[in-house]
Amino acid sequence: MIDKKFFSKLQKDYNSYDVGRRIIIKHSNDVLKFSKQAIFAIHREDMKQAENSLNEAKKILKYLQSKIKNEKALQYEGSYLAGIEEFVEAELFFQFIKTGKIFEIKDQKFNTQSYLGGLCDFTGELVRRAIFLATRHRYDEVAVCRQAIEDVVGELIKFNLLGKLRPKYDQAKNNLRKIEEIIYDLEIKRRK
Repeated sequence: MIDKKFFSKLQKDYNSYDVGRRIIIKHSNDVLKFSKQAIFAIHREDMKQAENSLNEAKKILKYLQSKIKNEKALQYEGSYLAGIEEFVEAELFFQFIKTGKIFEIKDQKFNTQSYLGGLCDFTGELVRRAIFLATRHRYDEVAVCRQAIEDVVGELIKFNLLGKLRPKYDQAKNNLRKIEEIIYDLEIKRRK
């Protein structure tokens, strides 16, 4: 009545996927950790530490991508997607602080949703950066952060972002409002 070979194959396939899934989860959490450490280092203006953390994350991502080649379904694991998104956010933030530009991450391939999610979250880091800069009276740099957020939101508005990207986009728009308030407050204080 039951094809034992078929069920045995199902069990073998499932166990193989589960082993891969556990590897993806563990290492994706490491990508997340190193990406967060990079962001923290950037906020402290420790670009060397940020670069080291990003390089560690890149090594792990390469390893994860090699694992995913063998089991394509693993690319949809939540922890993997969260790790990629955090890495994109950290890498974009690093690039922007180093070059003043926002551009594609050349040495990695990511899906569009991860890029868009990381880009939306990146605007929040720019608000934090602007607050840091304002407390140090580096007002021209605050204006650069505002312009970058405005540019990002100006591009994102061209998308019809849905699902989990919609709240992220709304947060990016909110970040634009926040930095505009910061600029306004600075201008009022300058005039006093």
